[in-house]
Amino acid sequence: MEQATFGGGCFWCTEAVFQNLNGVQKVVSGYTGGRIANPTYKEVCSGLTGHNEVIQVTFDPAVISYEELLEVFWKTHDPTTLNQQGNDVGTQYRSGIYTHNAQQQQLAEAYKQKLSAANAFDRPITTEIVPLKEFYPAEDYHQNYYNLNGSQPYCQFVVKSKVDKVKAVFGDKLKKSVA
Repeated sequence: MEQATFGGGCFWCTEAVFQNLNGVQKVVSGYTGGRIANPTYKEVCSGLTGHNEVIQVTFDPAVISYEELLEVFWKTHDPTTLNQQGNDVGTQYRSGIYTHNAQQQQLAEAYKQKLSAANAFDRPITTEIVPLKEFYPAEDYHQNYYNLNGSQPYCQFVVKSKVDKVKAVFGDKLKKSVA
C-alpha cells in the first residue's frame, strides 16, 4: 500500500470522490501545511493556522496508480483559484499536492507542467506541490462525512455534484458497489 495526500477544497468533497475509486483502501480527512501541531477544525477555519483541509489516501498501486489518482485530482476541482473552491474561501481551501517521496513530487510536477503547456484551464494553475511534512487527522465527525450526512444541504448541492461527475467521467475506475 502507498499513500497520497491532496487538498482540493473542502475535504468532505475530496474524501467522497476518492472513496469511490477501485484500489483505494482508505481515505482520511485531515490537515497539513500549517504552523501548529494538532489543529482543530475551528482553528483551521479561522485561516490563521496556515493549514489546508486535505485527504490522505491509502491505495494499492497494483490496482490504481498514483498517476491515475493525479488525474482524478486535477479533474475534480478548480486548480486555478487561489485559496478558494467555489464558495469556500480561505487558505484552508487551497489546491495542493503533498508528496510522500521524490517520485510523487516528479510525477505531480510533470502533470502540472503538461496541463499548463496544453492550456487545459482558462487561468494559470495555482496548485502548490510540496513534500508532506505532517498530517493531522481531522475530528471523527469529519470522517466518511458524505456517506453519513448525504442528505444535508451542503452535501446535496456541493458534494453530490462532484461524486456524480466522478461516476460519469471515471466509471471504469470505480468500485463495483458504486459503478
